[in-house]
Amino acid sequence: MNLKLIAFTLLYLCAQLSIAQVILNSNGPGDTYEEINAVLAPGYNVIEVPDCGHTEFGRHIDEVFDTELNTYVFRFIAHQTPDNDRCLNFDRQRTEIKTYDQSPENLQAVPEETVVYQWKFKLPSDFQVSPNFTHLHQIKSVGGAYASIPMITLTARKATPDRIELRQTPTTNQTTLLTANLNLFRGHWVDVTERITYGNSGRYSIIINRISDNTTILSYTNDDIDMWQDGATFARPKWGIYRSLINIDDLQDEVVLFNNFSIEEIDPLSISDLESQANEVLLIPNPSKDRVTLKNMESIDYDSILLCDSSGREIQRSNRLHNHTFEVSGLASGLYFITVLKSNRPITTLKCIIE
Repeated sequence: MNLKLIAFTLLYLCAQLSIAQVILNSNGPGDTYEEINAVLAPGYNVIEVPDCGHTEFGRHIDEVFDTELNTYVFRFIAHQTPDNDRCLNFDRQRTEIKTYDQSPENLQAVPEETVVYQWKFKLPSDFQVSPNFTHLHQIKSVGGAYASIPMITLTARKATPDRIELRQTPTTNQTTLLTANLNLFRGHWVDVTERITYGNSGRYSIIINRISDNTTILSYTNDDIDMWQDGATFARPKWGIYRSLINIDDLQDEVVLFNNFSIEEIDPLSISDLESQANEVLLIPNPSKDRVTLKNMESIDYDSILLCDSSGREIQRSNRLHNHTFEVSGLASGLYFITVLKSNRPITTLKCIIE
């Protein structure tokens, strides 16, 4: 096997490792719609924006540098006027991204699957909201009688005081699960982790932490909740600004920042999986700041070890691997994959979190 073919094979293996987890990060200005589509529905369009009615402005999602996160982020823009809902509905407006029926299968949730959604967002310090709805995130069904009604909604609402609401709808009756003061969010980057086991007897949890001080500002868990709308073919997420224009005087031009979207399917462990865990290859410690060691692995068991970042790009291993220990100091924090190969075939893949 020539060197070029070996390099291609390793790159392909890296790309396959992250197929259960899809990550969307901003990589700088330009081609924003194309970059989002390439991740969430290659060859199709997941962008729902008011560009058609506001052509002179241009694209309503772009990328800007954020000094707090020290990276580029996605900027979602909604103008009080003339923005609407894709020139289809004029009592509301939306600037959103989604997955849908043209997205890869691993971005379409079905019953009995557990999916973890993660993302960051920041509301302006003077963020204004409608008394009707200002949605920031939804989990929606595709197909069935209830497809127009989101199963889960994270929405902001004008009240005394203004608040964030977490709402759930198994059929047509919406229930407010939890509320939080909107001032806890205004002007702050927050980190969201949402975990859903889909099904009529499903599970749901969400935790939102303020990044500046790692304070938890919203947390909810329910281990027995209806997380499937009957008749649906699959469920999918949406993110952005989707707000009512009925009380337009309550609104203003807004910018909401988003980044670090992640959708990850979690495979349930079978009985045989549980029985074999005692001898499985492990990384310790994990997470780590400086080094990780392969446990239950002997030199005879493998020919080489491959290190990839979350996007599937190979990380050079020079001077990093010593016996069964990987030096990871100096790498950016985040999710990595370590693959053990024998005869150029992967025999195990381990997730490595670097702090």
